[in-house]
Amino acid sequence: MDAQKSSHSFGGTCKRVQEEATCTSNFCFFCTMNEPDSSLRRAKITQYLRQMPSTDDQEHVLVLSGLWNIAMTHPDDPEFPSLGIFECMGKLIDRGIKDKEWLIRSQNIYIPYYAAHIIGSYTMNNSQFAEKAAGSGVILPLLELLRGKISWVEQRVAVRALGHLASHEKPFEALVEHEVQIVKSAMETTRNCLKNVYRSFSAVEDSNRLNYHRDLLTRGRGGLEKENRKAEEWAGQLQSWSLYLLNCFACKHRTANLICSKRFLKDLCGMWDVLANCTSPGGLGLIRTLCNSKNGRASIAKLKEVVESLGNISRSSSEWKYMAIESLILLLKDMDTRYKVMDIAPLFLVDLVELRNLGKIRAIGEAISQTLLQDYHKIKYGDMKLKSQNAERALKETWELKVERRKREKLMSEQELNEKKLLVGKLKKEGNNFFWSGDIEKAILNYTKALECCPLKRRKERIVLYSNRAQCYLLLNDPETVISDTTRALSLSTWVSPHIKSLWRRSQAYDMKGLAKESLMDCLMFASGSRKSKQTRKHVKIPYYAARMISKQLNATWIFAAAAMSSNKAEEKVVSSDKPETCKNMVMVKMSKIHKKKDIFIALFFVQIPPYSSKVISFYICELFFALEG
Repeated sequence: MDAQKSSHSFGGTCKRVQEEATCTSNFCFFCTMNEPDSSLRRAKITQYLRQMPSTDDQEHVLVLSGLWNIAMTHPDDPEFPSLGIFECMGKLIDRGIKDKEWLIRSQNIYIPYYAAHIIGSYTMNNSQFAEKAAGSGVILPLLELLRGKISWVEQRVAVRALGHLASHEKPFEALVEHEVQIVKSAMETTRNCLKNVYRSFSAVEDSNRLNYHRDLLTRGRGGLEKENRKAEEWAGQLQSWSLYLLNCFACKHRTANLICSKRFLKDLCGMWDVLANCTSPGGLGLIRTLCNSKNGRASIAKLKEVVESLGNISRSSSEWKYMAIESLILLLKDMDTRYKVMDIAPLFLVDLVELRNLGKIRAIGEAISQTLLQDYHKIKYGDMKLKSQNAERALKETWELKVERRKREKLMSEQELNEKKLLVGKLKKEGNNFFWSGDIEKAILNYTKALECCPLKRRKERIVLYSNRAQCYLLLNDPETVISDTTRALSLSTWVSPHIKSLWRRSQAYDMKGLAKESLMDCLMFASGSRKSKQTRKHVKIPYYAARMISKQLNATWIFAAAAMSSNKAEEKVVSSDKPETCKNMVMVKMSKIHKKKDIFIALFFVQIPPYSSKVISFYICELFFALEG
């Protein structure tokens, strides 16, 4: 990096130059950055970085802030890594941890934060820089920050830096020496970071919050609202980066005995939304990584709650559902774990056997079918029995659908297929009449008969039949069957254009079961799908009932919801709901043309919004959709 670029990255010059005609300091870093002789400038920078950890200067914070800007904007520039920046940053962090008097003097409290951030930025994508950093003594100081020796703010950037180091081969070998300590600290952080951030910052009155935390979060701009939003964002990042660090060790099949603790695996199930860091696998991704190892599969297969959670996610609208499906397939393919999960997994996967594609993953339904039926002959023709009769029925149904019916329909003439088509139409019409007359049981019976007759290739008719039957079960207060039927309808539709009525019905069923995240995802997909299905209308609005559901699930999925509840502070966050008449005018929102990827972003964005009144929630919805318009 040349002197002009470096100086520009700092965004200014030293105060002495601003106040006086010339700088009188024997050595000023800012003046050094403007030194025209590159060899002399590099020598002076090296000297400054060596002396910096042992000297006191009010401008150290300004220097670090400038170095952080350079590291963020030019992470592959070799100048500062070659001049000893990693050794300097490691010593600064170490001094901040050991010398409390120095840490609270002047603005030194900011130094460990910036130092860890600089290490993480330079080592993010460059294996050579990461190797140099690991050899410069940064690991132990970063580990102390990860253990919470200062605060959660420094912990966030420390785990980010350690995660980047762990993603490179040789630096990972240096981390292995401390792997037990690192893994234990990362697990503790993952479990407790949301609670800690809430209790130490978000739940604290704004006048009592640490000023340097507030400054780092907002840089003095945005006020209290932005401050709270950033705290939620950073808490999500702290959890995501901790999971990323753990995943680096899990990928190498390291310390599986620690990560696969019963309590921690259960906690991971609630971390399937990657809230703030798309490079993190999230809790769900870590489970999938563990399923790639023998010990990991053995531990997960023992936990019914974890397997059921994977099943619920596999049938959701989450963009990460493929991770749950892959995890279940891995458990079923391993003969040591297959029959430990066989009584649970088929109950969920049977609804996905007709799923064609999931994003870039092709023929995923066929892969599920083959895995479920790989030894079905032992049950069909042998003496094998499963503990669960429901699981046996699911396997039998899969065999009938994917094998027997396919064979029969291949042998049918065109006339027979047309006759079945007419019969299906008649049964559907009768089912609709029974439904509107209030005879729900007879309507279900007719829809079921129609589904048994309907040829497999008539996907559109089957979508409607499954969805109509789901509506009947919804009225009968049977949420599990509603989820099953709507998932089958959605599997027959496409990932790009899902059947929107099924999304809404499944969202209600998830709500009945208390699965707020799944309900929220479906509801947001329904809102987006409603816009796509009415392209002839210039302005399409979110239905009032959908906005109310979104509002409800936002409260339940707020990133600090559990922390607020455990701290008995939830009532302080909740504002009473508005009258329906007033709120209705607020929630009828125009929908813009939203790309598929943005639909998922909206869901992740909403999960972080704190619980306010329905009017405020409606405002956020309006604000986001209008922002995306055009």
